[in-house]
Amino acid sequence: MLGILGGGFSGLSLAYLYHGESEILEMNDTIGGHCRSHTKDGFRYDEGGHILFSRNQNLLQKLLDIMGPNISQHYRMNKIWYKKRFVKYPFENGLGDLDKDDIYDCLINYLNNNYPDPTNFREWIYYLFGKGIAEKYLIPYNEKIWKTDLTKMTIDWVGGRIPRPPKEDIVKSALGISTEGYTHQLNFYYPLRGGIQSLPDSLALLIKNKCKITSGFRVRSVRKIRDGWAVSNGYETRHYEKLICTIPVQELLKCMEAVPSEVIDGANRLHYNSSVFVMLGLKDCLAKDITSVYFPDPSLPFHRVGFPHSYDPECVPKNNFIAVAEISCPKGDGRWLWSDEEILNEVINRLVQNGYFCNSDVITSDLTREKYSYVVYDTNHKTSAKTIRSYAEESGIELLGRFGQFEYWNLDQCFESAAKLAEKLNSNASRMNLE
Repeated sequence: MLGILGGGFSGLSLAYLYHGESEILEMNDTIGGHCRSHTKDGFRYDEGGHILFSRNQNLLQKLLDIMGPNISQHYRMNKIWYKKRFVKYPFENGLGDLDKDDIYDCLINYLNNNYPDPTNFREWIYYLFGKGIAEKYLIPYNEKIWKTDLTKMTIDWVGGRIPRPPKEDIVKSALGISTEGYTHQLNFYYPLRGGIQSLPDSLALLIKNKCKITSGFRVRSVRKIRDGWAVSNGYETRHYEKLICTIPVQELLKCMEAVPSEVIDGANRLHYNSSVFVMLGLKDCLAKDITSVYFPDPSLPFHRVGFPHSYDPECVPKNNFIAVAEISCPKGDGRWLWSDEEILNEVINRLVQNGYFCNSDVITSDLTREKYSYVVYDTNHKTSAKTIRSYAEESGIELLGRFGQFEYWNLDQCFESAAKLAEKLNSNASRMNLE
């Protein structure tokens, strides 16, 4: 039997695509991992801005097939909050919303961009967008997400995420002519009912006849034995012929014995950020028809606030609204150590100060913390990840998912990785049966 550590989206996807029998061990009572929804007082929210989109249409269709009829398509209505006004997203496609001096600065520096080939993320931003767009939006916004010196981040991950805008689009944008960027996510899909939690729940239903899901099982020991693996939570032990790890690799290594020091050092050098999600149930809201707002202002704690009522009317009671603020916190960050009440008060006060609603509009609130949220591609990432992957491969463990493989992947990329691993496992099983 195949053992899968972690009942998040990647682990469930692998069990769905794998032809044989498997068991998923999940430490929480609820499956889904980071792909999870919460409900309080009739307001439902996800851990992050989860939506379904992909450049690969065949892959996207497979994801939609999992959801069956419980899916709907929507048009992106994102904005950027710049100088207390809404600017079209992405920033370079919303230049016409800026003051004339800012438009000129962004346009002239984009057209006269002579920055040399970049060697780090900060240089890459200047190289692709010029000084104006870089310093007004992209640099301060990315500093808020990554909480890292951008000169210490590599560029081998950004090509597919942040495309270089055509010169014609920049000029049109500056003149107020409508253009669209990041077109692969312009039209996105989202469940009709149940929030993003319905995606892992749908997978669980599809695999119920070939995969056992054991929740509340916190892995504390992983041992290699003669005919496979022994996995224990300290009270009971499971045995598997093959083991897949979708939990964070740092947590896996804590459960293994005699791990080489260079592997432990590599895991300690892998940089990630945690997230705090603050949900506010509202009677009224400035952003009634906006999907998400991005906040480059470094004085504000959150980098993004989602308004899922704009595409999921069932996530709120009738005639109500919802805001979900996301705060990125590196290890040891002071705000991560704040009490829930302190964080809630800060988020409410700052949104009230910016005119998004009044204090009297707040009906209810909730707060969720996610320790492993963002993979940070600093200069240690590539070497450290390679060291850990080599060790896992030598040990006979397959790594999978955002924090199993330690890659900053969206849902479609996690599904694609699961499909590749399933193909490998299915092929090996078929070959063994023939032999």
